[in-house]
This record gives sequence, C-alpha cells and structure tokens, in this order.
Amino acid sequence: MNKMTIMPLPWRLIQATFVSRPNRFITIIELNGIEYESHLPDPGRLKELLQPGVKLMVKAEPGEHRKTRFSTQAVYLGNTLISLNSWLPNRFVDFLIAGGHLPWLRGWSVCQREFTIGHSRFDFLLKNGKDTRLLEVKSVTLVEGMIAKFPDAVTVRGARHLNHLAELSKSGRKSGVLFVIQREDATLFRPQWERDPKLAYALVAAHESGVDVRVIKMKMTPELLIYLGEIPWDLRRTGDIPKI
Repeated sequence: MNKMTIMPLPWRLIQATFVSRPNRFITIIELNGIEYESHLPDPGRLKELLQPGVKLMVKAEPGEHRKTRFSTQAVYLGNTLISLNSWLPNRFVDFLIAGGHLPWLRGWSVCQREFTIGHSRFDFLLKNGKDTRLLEVKSVTLVEGMIAKFPDAVTVRGARHLNHLAELSKSGRKSGVLFVIQREDATLFRPQWERDPKLAYALVAAHESGVDVRVIKMKMTPELLIYLGEIPWDLRRTGDIPKI
C-alpha cells in the first residue's frame, strides 16, 4: 500500500478503567472515580484482555431507553488498542469494499446487509454486474504468539454459518468468509482447534468446498481504524505452510 487506508471512527471514545465483568454483556468501569455499568458488544471470553485495572476506551450512550450509560469499545494491551466491538468489522469491511481497498473484491459492491437465505443470515450480499456473492465477516480479538485465532469461545452459530456456506458453494453460489483481526500484532491466522474443533473442521470443509477464505488486520487508535492489509492463514491443526 502506497498510502494508508483510514476510516475515522463514527463516535468519540472516552478513556476509562476496567473493574470487573459480572456477565458476558456487562463490564464495570471506573470513570472519574465513579463506577458504572457499561455494555460489552463482544460476548467472547476475552480473559487475556479484560484484567482488573487495564485501560479501556468507552463510548457514551445517551439513548433514553438504554440500560447502560456507556458501551465498552476497546481495551489496551500495553500500547496496542484492541477493538471489542464485534460489529465494527462489518462497518470497516463495508468501507473497504466501497473504496475498492480489498483487491479480490474490486468491482463488487454491497447489495444488501444481513442477507437471509434459508436458515442463515449472512453479513453481506455483494454484486458485480449480474453476479452475486455472499460474504460472512468474523471478528478476531485473540492473538497468541503473533498468531491470531478464532474463535476465543465456542460458537455454534459460527460453525453453522460455515457449514451453510459450504453447502451453498457446492451448489455453485459464490461465497466467502472474511476474518477481521481487530488488532495490529498478528502475522498469521489459525482456527482455534483446541477450543472449538467443530468450528475449525467447518472452516476447513468450507474452504475445500470452494468458500473463499481471507484474513485482514487493522490498527485502531482512539480516533480511527487503519487497514493493514491481508495476512496468511493456516487451517491445518499442525501446519507450518501459510497461505494467502
């Protein structure tokens, strides 16, 4: 890339401190010496990230009918800011497709978001002239030893999506799955075989059925997202030959 591809964040972030996580969707944060409940838009385990005392970036949520006044959007791991909003990758991918920043999707545009087919709802239906293509986007936050892994918690829905994409691909429907690593410190992607083997096998089967598998990563700051390009993946349980 000759120049950076940047998407400004559509909201202002405020620094806070993580206190605890009483359930999957709530974090207790400290802001200006006061503790608040803050919605967590990523229901994953996140145990390696959400440690007491770490710095967070949160968003004020002034909606009249909201149960919480804030939502927890990102966490610092050292100097690396990691997005905790599992819907943000969809916005980012939409932005990248519209700007022609994903080489394998140049010429394609978003026809419909959250497109339902059969028993599944996929993130995007894309079009290129008369051609259409399904695209499912998955958010990745877990990185171990510079290897990004998905998922960080068992996801029955994720495996079901991949199995359905495999079926559709076998019937001739163009489809793809795009893993978006919401942090900058990964150089390779692998499925999380140890934690969710059903998902891992479903991903391998989807790829073998013709589903296009891609992995990209981004850098986050309190004001914007920076596209860092595509990285290699390795779907095998013990493989050392990455693909891109």
